[in-house]
Amino acid sequence: MASVQRETNETQVEVDLDLDSGPNGQAETGHGFLNHMLDQLIRHGRFTLNVSGKGDLHVDTHHLAEDIGITLGEAFRSALGAREGIDRFASAWAPMDESLVHVVIDLSGRPFLAFDPTGFEGPAGDFTTYHLRELLRGFANHAGATVHVRVLSGSEAHHVCEAVVKAWARALYGATRVTTSGVPSTKGSL
Repeated sequence: MASVQRETNETQVEVDLDLDSGPNGQAETGHGFLNHMLDQLIRHGRFTLNVSGKGDLHVDTHHLAEDIGITLGEAFRSALGAREGIDRFASAWAPMDESLVHVVIDLSGRPFLAFDPTGFEGPAGDFTTYHLRELLRGFANHAGATVHVRVLSGSEAHHVCEAVVKAWARALYGATRVTTSGVPSTKGSL
């Protein structure tokens, strides 16, 4: 479990996370589509997650999406501790009508995001795949996670974003399950 707060001149974000219970929780960010994406993370990640946030939405969605990603990443890093016994790697596929997405995660301690939304840039309201990329980048950098996102098909930005988050959630669930003892690395630490 972890609780993390982040406050800047642009945003205020609070995250409460319990990896071993759920799906339960809610998202209250002041941005409808971002709430919808976080609700998908809760439902398909099967954790208890509460996210509350406020941001300078009159400027853009970017700051709020990025800072929620950062805070989520910090919460996952804290909740995982030394990462002893976790499965560490996981992947998931998610379709959403015409969209098909594959996400692979390694909770290695090394941050990296591979996500190129070229061809899927359309808006879902005022939210785009670029905002989703910033959410994922914030998460990867602060969770210490390698995240690969492949969008194989899609024409509706709403469906593409939703499929990405559903696959990310399922992969996170798998990677965070305790399936063994010790740290899942030949190095002895992550």
